Amino acid sequence: MPNLPKETTRLTSATLGRPNSRRAVNTAVERGSTVLFENAEVLYNDDIKPTYGTDGLSTQNELCRLIAELEVAQEAFILPSGLAALTLPMFAFLSAGDEILVVNSCYRPVRRFLDTQMKRFGVITRYYEPRLSPEEVLALATPQTKMIYVESPGSLTFDIQDIPGIAKLAKARGILTLCDNTYGAGVLFKPLAHGVDLSMQALTKYVGGHSDVLIGSVSVNDPKLAKGLHDAIKAWGFFTSADESYLASRGIRSLHLRLKQSGDSALKIAKWLEGRPEVLKVVHPALESHPGHEIFKRDFTGANGLFMVLFKGNGDKDSQAFLNKLKLFGLGFSWGGYESLATNSEPQIRGRTRLSDEPDPYLQGSAVRFYVGLEDPDDLIADIEQALSVFS
Repeated sequence: MPNLPKETTRLTSATLGRPNSRRAVNTAVERGSTVLFENAEVLYNDDIKPTYGTDGLSTQNELCRLIAELEVAQEAFILPSGLAALTLPMFAFLSAGDEILVVNSCYRPVRRFLDTQMKRFGVITRYYEPRLSPEEVLALATPQTKMIYVESPGSLTFDIQDIPGIAKLAKARGILTLCDNTYGAGVLFKPLAHGVDLSMQALTKYVGGHSDVLIGSVSVNDPKLAKGLHDAIKAWGFFTSADESYLASRGIRSLHLRLKQSGDSALKIAKWLEGRPEVLKVVHPALESHPGHEIFKRDFTGANGLFMVLFKGNGDKDSQAFLNKLKLFGLGFSWGGYESLATNSEPQIRGRTRLSDEPDPYLQGSAVRFYVGLEDPDDLIADIEQALSVFS
């Protein structure tokens, strides 16, 4: 039996599995709301798809196919933003009186959604420290716990969780696991292959790759979960446009190359910063100095372009002064595009739930998150170096 083509080939080939005919390389952008039928007898036959534009046409279907391939999933669903992809599984599988355990280093908009909207619907949220072992996380579960939300590396502070361990113990208890896999982008980490039930991504970031699309995905292997997601999408009227889907599909073709370039450059800059006298700590999971490095090395095939630096500064005031001196790094949220970005992290870290009386180590000094894009890393190092005068 011949060897199957590798993942990069399967996701980029314009000929694999397609008819040898005169056609465009890319899937066409098919827009439409009304879908016409061949006869009246099939108008109400829900087994025939699509019946309407919200079911998704060929452009959306191609993206779903690619995401399922990337995530090693039986089925993938797309949604109009990364946040929608995170919140939909909660709507689909949680009810009033249920409880969800959420890692305290979660993406800030998820916390806002849980503390406002899900609270209104009677769902209880309990936050846990990312440093907890799988056994310690599951020890927090009660008979009401129906879902555990994991995110590794964690937002801003890049905490590493033992996701395979948590997923295994949760499955034994009948508790669903939902993983934010945006950092791994479906390339560096495969949550479903590690036992996770639901893997989501903000395709806005690395998959889109050009900071011009808002889109998300959820991937599953269990047919019951797939039906639950499908029904929730239908009920809530979520729909992703053909144009956004086309841009995300196009982004996948160069995803592996962009991700590697971004990750390699970021690691080079992080190592350079480790040797600077202005730095208290560089927080990057691929560095041996990171407390979760061994688990990261075990589960991930590499790192992306994100990391955080704690400078020897006077809190957020010096972080802002440093950012204002940067010339090549844009000051803006999100990441995964071709352009490098930087933000001050302290306001978001302060917004986390206080789970102990111990001082937060990430609020010592001035915290800055870097995203390294596709520029030359030596130019980015020079840009950072000229801005370091703020801390001298």
